Formats: sequence, structure tokens, C-alpha cells
Amino acid sequence: MGPRRAKMMEDKRLRDAARALVDADIENLKSDLATRGPGARIADRIAEGASDVYDEALDVASDHKGALAAIAAAAILWFARNPVLKALFGEDWVEDDETDEEYDDEWLHSEQFGR
Repeated sequence: MGPRRAKMMEDKRLRDAARALVDADIENLKSDLATRGPGARIADRIAEGASDVYDEALDVASDHKGALAAIAAAAILWFARNPVLKALFGEDWVEDDETDEEYDDEWLHSEQFGR
């Protein structure tokens, strides 16, 4: 047998071995998908990613407690702004939502827009 024939036979054995590995991988994937579907896999990846994000957020929050407290205080004040403004400056300080809507309607229907 010549050197070309020996090389061809060696290449054929390597090709057959690689094909056997690919076929085994495909069979493993099929059996794995049969036991646990794609939806469960996606849910696991999402849960794992959310867990990682949560852990990172805890690390950052523990490193920046002052900033976190300032943000929380700002959010509380934002949602409680009307009662706080009324307590500090009286009833006239806080704008009424209905007044704003009436003003907006009058402005939209004003002569500026040719009506």
C-alpha cells in the first residue's frame, strides 16, 4: 500500500470517528430534550440570570448604602409631595389636577391654532 492510500485510510478513520462523535452528541441532545423541554431550559436560564443580577445588586447596595438611602428618601418624598407641600405651605400651594386639565383644554382650543 502506497503512502497516499495509507493517508486516505487514516483520514477515513478520522472522519468516521468524528461522525460517530457527532451522532452520539445528537442522540444525547434528543434524549435530553425529551426529558426536559426547551421551555424548562429557558426558565432555568432566566432564573439563573435573575439570581446573578440580584446578587450583583446586593453587592452594589452594600457598597453604596448612603446613595441608596438618598434615593429611597427621594422616592418617598416624591410620592408624598402633595401632603408635604400642603403641610408646609398651605392648601393653595398644591396645584389641582382639574385646573391643569381645564387650562390645557382652553389652550388647545385657543386662537393660536386657528379656532
